[in-house]
Amino acid sequence: MSVIGELIKKAIDVTGFIKGEAKPVKEQELVLRQLLESAKLTAFGKKYNFTKILSSASPLAAFQHAVPIHDYDKMFADWWHYLLEGHQNVTWPGGQKYFALSSGTTSNSKYIPVTDDMLEAIRKAGIKQVLSLKNFELPGDFFEKQIMMLGSSTKLIQKDDHEEGEISGISAANIPTWFRAFYKPGEEIASIKDWDAKLERIVEEAPKWDIGSLSGIPSWVEMMLKAIVERYKLKSIHEIWPNLQVYTSGGVAFEPYRQSFEKLLAKPMIYIDTYLASEGYLATQTRPGTTSMALNTDNGIFFEFVPFVEENMDDEGRVKQNAKVLALADVEENVEYVLLISTVAGAWRYMIGDTVMFTDKEKAEIRISGRTKHYLNVVGSQLSVHQMNQALEHLAEKYGAVIKEFMVAAIHRGDEYIHKWLIGAAIHPQKQNEFAKDLDAFLAEHNKNYKVARSKALKDVEVEFFPVSHFYAWSEDKKNLGGQAKIPRVLKEEDFLQVQDYLRKL
Repeated sequence: MSVIGELIKKAIDVTGFIKGEAKPVKEQELVLRQLLESAKLTAFGKKYNFTKILSSASPLAAFQHAVPIHDYDKMFADWWHYLLEGHQNVTWPGGQKYFALSSGTTSNSKYIPVTDDMLEAIRKAGIKQVLSLKNFELPGDFFEKQIMMLGSSTKLIQKDDHEEGEISGISAANIPTWFRAFYKPGEEIASIKDWDAKLERIVEEAPKWDIGSLSGIPSWVEMMLKAIVERYKLKSIHEIWPNLQVYTSGGVAFEPYRQSFEKLLAKPMIYIDTYLASEGYLATQTRPGTTSMALNTDNGIFFEFVPFVEENMDDEGRVKQNAKVLALADVEENVEYVLLISTVAGAWRYMIGDTVMFTDKEKAEIRISGRTKHYLNVVGSQLSVHQMNQALEHLAEKYGAVIKEFMVAAIHRGDEYIHKWLIGAAIHPQKQNEFAKDLDAFLAEHNKNYKVARSKALKDVEVEFFPVSHFYAWSEDKKNLGGQAKIPRVLKEEDFLQVQDYLRKL
């Protein structure tokens, strides 16, 4: 047994014990006060009179009354564009060194401020994740193994007064010195921008490493593991990395990838989910026995929650200004909420675009249920990505298939609408009609709004199968391969038809 590893494990146990039991609601109250105090002399803080809010009997109520709800477009148009022009003290004290270029599924052109305070918050959240490993009963020598972080390029785009890149690349470019001995693929390989070139170098170097844990988007991590297994003609990745024990996922649901992922393994793995967005490190799984994640309630992010119901949303998937907004103390379990955040990067009441559900309010544990703009409601069907994933997981089992990627849209058939699905699965094309009927039936059984829509404006459901590699080829062609890139789930009709044409031509 490794002495150093055991010492690290004991240090984690002691640190976790000293910290004590978290009190999420109290932590959130303190975070809001800290945010308001820090930003009260910025242009934003003066505009909305943070000093007055802080002196009020209820800072939360005053904050919600004074400050409007923002999405990215409003935040950028009203405030953040000044940061790109070099102004300081706009929405957070100081100037702007980094911008995260969003690689999310609704836009590829967002400039999200990343402040030094946000980088520090991300580092603290990473430490919290390490501390939580004491709950997973890992052996002492695990804490000496290397960590593969498969993210976007750390070679950032240099502008006049700032640098730009994806959040995983910015974070990796700022990892603590002490961590670099554990970090793989290492600074040189991590800086490579071209995904294929980066993958090739990782495959070449893989036999030299002793990887204990992996982190990254499931599809790209799986692609990396498969390339290593194929290059060295292995039965599993554990032949080359025998000490691999932990996979930290994030960004998309892992379950659709589990079956094909585990074909590359010879030993059981511990799966830990995380929630790192361009706007900050929001949550992490801290204990076994659940797939839910605990919100980082004490670390520079204040959370608000909007019930995800039709009266709170406009036609573009944005939260209405008069929507009912709740703080952590008032949420309920198993209810879908649109997430709003205020952060040490100068985002204020900002609609990040995700929907979440609480699985344990006392522990502030959530799971991501979907995206507000990945919510199919053109004809009143009110389908969330969470429901779509459930349906496809059910059908994947029924048809003995692996379904990792899909896209869907409401498209016209003459003057009427249908739902059209493009699905990455090795299912015979002759089963498309049967699959569509089963998909339609499952959604109607589990979503009453969908069932009503099918009796009125939604006239049919169509399915078309493609090899999953076609979706990745499309992603690569759009320069979205690797790093944090994710396949969009719900598209507007025009965009959907373009993707359909592309997939059919391959």
